[in-house]
Amino acid sequence: MDRNAKLLYWALLTLFLLPLQAEARHIIGGDITYTYLGEPSPGMKRWRFTMHIYRDCYGNGANFDSPASFAIYQGTENVNSLHSTYSINNYDYTKLIPDTPQCVTNIPLVCVEEAVYNFEATLPVLTNQSYFIVYQRCCRNNTITNIINPGDVGATYQIELTPEAMATNNNSPVFTNFPPIIICNNLPLVFNHSATDADGDILVYSFCNALAGGGNITFTPDLYSCIGAQPTPPCAPPFDNVPYALPTYSPQSPVGGDPQVTINPVTGVITGTPEIVGQFVVAVCVQEYRNGQLLSTVQREFQFNVADCTPDIDAKLASDSLTINLEEYTIKSCGEKTIFLENKTTVASNVKDVEWRFDINGTTVSDKVNKWFTAFTFPDTGIYNGLLLINQDDGGCSDTAFIRVQIYPEIHADFTFDYDTCVAGPVLFTDQSYGEGGINQWKWSFGIPGANSTTQNPSFQYAEPGNYPITLKVADGNQCSDDTTAIIAWYPVPPVIIIKPSSFLGCAPADIFFDNLSTPIDDTYKIVWYFGDGDSTNNVISPTHLYDEQGVYDVRVEITSPLGCYIDADFPNLIRVEPSPIAAFDCDPETDLTNFNNTVTFIDQSIGAAHWNWQLGPNHTSLEQNPTHTFLDTGKVTVRLIVTHPAGCKDSISKELDIRPEFTWYMPNAFSPNGDGVNDDFFGKGYLNGVTNFNMTIWNRWGELVYSSTNPNDKWNGEKNNAGKLSPEGVYIYVVTFTGPRGEQKEYKGFATLVR
Repeated sequence: MDRNAKLLYWALLTLFLLPLQAEARHIIGGDITYTYLGEPSPGMKRWRFTMHIYRDCYGNGANFDSPASFAIYQGTENVNSLHSTYSINNYDYTKLIPDTPQCVTNIPLVCVEEAVYNFEATLPVLTNQSYFIVYQRCCRNNTITNIINPGDVGATYQIELTPEAMATNNNSPVFTNFPPIIICNNLPLVFNHSATDADGDILVYSFCNALAGGGNITFTPDLYSCIGAQPTPPCAPPFDNVPYALPTYSPQSPVGGDPQVTINPVTGVITGTPEIVGQFVVAVCVQEYRNGQLLSTVQREFQFNVADCTPDIDAKLASDSLTINLEEYTIKSCGEKTIFLENKTTVASNVKDVEWRFDINGTTVSDKVNKWFTAFTFPDTGIYNGLLLINQDDGGCSDTAFIRVQIYPEIHADFTFDYDTCVAGPVLFTDQSYGEGGINQWKWSFGIPGANSTTQNPSFQYAEPGNYPITLKVADGNQCSDDTTAIIAWYPVPPVIIIKPSSFLGCAPADIFFDNLSTPIDDTYKIVWYFGDGDSTNNVISPTHLYDEQGVYDVRVEITSPLGCYIDADFPNLIRVEPSPIAAFDCDPETDLTNFNNTVTFIDQSIGAAHWNWQLGPNHTSLEQNPTHTFLDTGKVTVRLIVTHPAGCKDSISKELDIRPEFTWYMPNAFSPNGDGVNDDFFGKGYLNGVTNFNMTIWNRWGELVYSSTNPNDKWNGEKNNAGKLSPEGVYIYVVTFTGPRGEQKEYKGFATLVR
């Protein structure tokens, strides 16, 4: 099958699974053209107007309008008046059914109905105004993808008869072909949507706005109004555009696609590759020019049905690239002249016979034996054209794939490098690659993520030692490529040894971390440390060493790389270790502390201290050497002394003091409740801070309770329960109990003599 035939078949394959048969007979497109018929009288000219209108075949909608209402308006696009109306009963009917190509399955039942209306009109010639011939009808398929609320949007088909067209007795262009009913998703579309013109005028094509008209009202009287489904007569211009689903779709990009579906302005050929299954309203305008003057614009609106198509035979093969429009598979080889070919034709079960064919220096070489794999050995470098012929001898479904074998000269990648193995400097790389195709691309990878270069002879500075795989990939003008890899052992010694700390003054014991800041080094280097106290360590980059005794120490570091490069450094008097301070103190007093005896003097007994920091309980500190402090709260409290040596090292000691809470209680032995203001009440006195569970009871000689209280501040007034009944003179027994601050159980008993 040749390429054009294949594209035509693919353009008519299968409709996506849209519910077309369940929809009403909706309008899907139309156009109006005119033909000049002559001049029956001076100033009057006669014209024939032809409308093609298209709709879905299936459903329960109304038939084509009979009569169909047309209107001719006179004026400009924005200001006009009704000139005349026409009611056309007759039309030519055609059912358009897509051809069923061979080698496809699952063809849905889909077709388009066409009605052609003609009427003639004799019109006065206008010199500064146009006639607008108008037809309007609602509505469209609800399943349309590229406009908003399509089921409520009608259509306007119209043409303008301009003064220039009337003056020149013009005939409008007429479109040659109706667009394919079905086009295929993800397959290239090529459709010639050109028009012919009887006058030989210049035609310019473009995608343009589809026009709305009427509305979705189907009951009278609004049915025949401008908002009804059948405006009668059709309404006057200007006309609204259909509401495209912006920004995805627009009049100039009604389908989208990749590449986008477009129309050639000169040829009228529509090309592109749809990417979305659906229904799309498309409007094509053809403008007619004569001597640089615009005479007319014919607008056709139609509906693209984009379907998922499945061809049952498609010649394919494994290749390096594919030119889609030409079905040409390109296989590239660099140096190798024997090319293996793999047949990938689908559907495999439909493949009956296969022929591989190549033109080699004017001689046709063929292989009909191997159906799925074959190999050809070509004599030299060059370009060789061939074919994969599927079922050419079978007489059934057949297809052809075009093959282009490009054999280029071989290319070889190579390089050298140079660097000082003991000095941490850059590595210089020199390209040594060669090939007849002219090497023009270099890609270096230096063995570190992100470390690359595209220069021919680069240099690179490593930061860390190691074995680095260096890869060079080169390509020539034919895009042949090769790569090679070599290992660089980059292990220089540091130019200078740097360690931290650069000096140290501290107290024994000093546990010091030596941070080796020298670079480049890693754990493959032999590193020897001498700490100056007789100890050393090997193969530790940054060691930690403990100095137990005071003194001044020298440090030495020796570094040897895996390649034998050597460097050393001495750091005299680097470490100075002083004796540590010893914290000690006495307290005066240290024992028998109470809330009545709570002031303590602290006496420093430390050795080697220059600074003192006393922590006297949780809320008080002092920097004095021998502070004095009064503790306001009772209980156990921790006193801590932190002392600091002149070299900055510290020592601390803590002691715990106990500030005991004490209490007192005293009771009288007599009282006289006679109201003279002297000794009228019986009560106790004391210091009871922290005391709980207080209880006082008073009993007469017969064991009767005469008074009780849980408040130590209450008083007995000599009356029974302080309630008015006088107790007689005599001796009474009192009992007082309570719990001390630290849980001590206390009891006081005695006699109280009541005297009146």
